[in-house]
Amino acid sequence: MEESDSEKKMEKENLGPRMDSPLGEPEGSLGWVLPNTAMKKKVLLMGKSGSGKTSMRSIIFANYIARDTRRLGATIDVEHSHVRFLGNLVLNLWDCGGQDTFMENYFTSQRDNIFRNVEVLIYVFDVESRELEKDMHYYQSCLEAILQNSPDAKIFCLVHKMDLVQEDQRDLIFKEREEDLRRLSRPLECSCFRTSIWDETLYKAWSSIVYQLIPNVQQLEMNLRNFAEIIEADEVLLFERATFLVISHYQCKEQRDAHRFEKISNIIKQFKLSCSKLAASFQSMEVRNSNFAAFIDIFTSNTYVMVVMSDPSIPSAATLINIRNARKHFEKLERVDGPKQCLLMR
Repeated sequence: MEESDSEKKMEKENLGPRMDSPLGEPEGSLGWVLPNTAMKKKVLLMGKSGSGKTSMRSIIFANYIARDTRRLGATIDVEHSHVRFLGNLVLNLWDCGGQDTFMENYFTSQRDNIFRNVEVLIYVFDVESRELEKDMHYYQSCLEAILQNSPDAKIFCLVHKMDLVQEDQRDLIFKEREEDLRRLSRPLECSCFRTSIWDETLYKAWSSIVYQLIPNVQQLEMNLRNFAEIIEADEVLLFERATFLVISHYQCKEQRDAHRFEKISNIIKQFKLSCSKLAASFQSMEVRNSNFAAFIDIFTSNTYVMVVMSDPSIPSAATLINIRNARKHFEKLERVDGPKQCLLMR
C-alpha cells in the first residue's frame, strides 16, 4: 500500500505520525520502535469518502489547523498510524478510505483483518450527505462485522460538519440523527457526538473516545482529586501533551461553562502551534484576574496540568511548587505496569 500525497506531505513537514507501510508490517510510531511492553489499542476510523475522517485525525494527532486540511487528499485503502499516548498506551489508528470499492472489500475479502481485535469503532457521518441510506447501510455492515469479530468494541458515531447546518436547526437535526443511529446500533450501544473542525466540538468527542482507552483512568482520577484537595484548588485538569485532549479532571466547585474543557484544549493547542511557528516552545502559562488564577504547566513526560485557584491568599509560587512536587508521583501512575499508589492527604 503506497502512502497518499497528503500523508507524505505530513511526514515531510514533520506534522504528525509516520504512516506505516503495508498491513501487518512491524509497528512503529513517530520514529520509535514500539517495545514489547506497549499496550496497543486498535481504533477503526470509518465513514464515507469525503466525510472528514482524515481532516479530524490530522487536526487531533498531526497538528494541522482547520484551514490547512483543505490540501489533504482522499485516503486510499487503509492508512495506519501509531500514536503513543500516556506512557505505554499506543493507539493503533486505522483510517479506512470510504470509497465504495474499498468499503465493499472491508466487508468481504478484508473482513477478518479489518474488524478483528478492535477496541473502538469511530464512524463518521457527513450531516449533509445526500446518500444517507447508503451511509446507514455501510454503518450496519460495520456493526455486523464488529459483532462477529470484536463484540466488546466501543462504538462512537460522529455527526460531522455541523457548522454547515443553520445554528437554530443543529439541536433538532442532531437529536433525530442520534435516535436513528442508536436504534440501528442495537444490540450494540453507541455514543453520538456532533462535530466540526471549526470549533471545540471535535476535542469534546475525541477526549471522550480516548478516555475510554486509558487503562488506569479511575486510579488517575482518584489521585487527581486528592491532589486538588491537598492544594485547595477549585479545579484540576489533565491534558495529553501532544494532542491537548482532556484525559482526566476533578472540580471542587461548580463551573458555569459546561464546554470549558474542549474550549481550553482548542485554544491552547492553537497557541502551541503559533509558538512552534516562531521556533518557540510552549511550557507554561499563568492567567490571573480578580476572581481566579489559572496555571497551565508541563506535568509529566506525557501530560500538561491546569490548576484553577480562587483563593487570593495562596501565592503563585506555592501553587507552582505543589505542581512540581506532584510530578514524580503522577509519572509513576502513567506506567501501566507501575505500582498501584495513591497520593495521600498529609
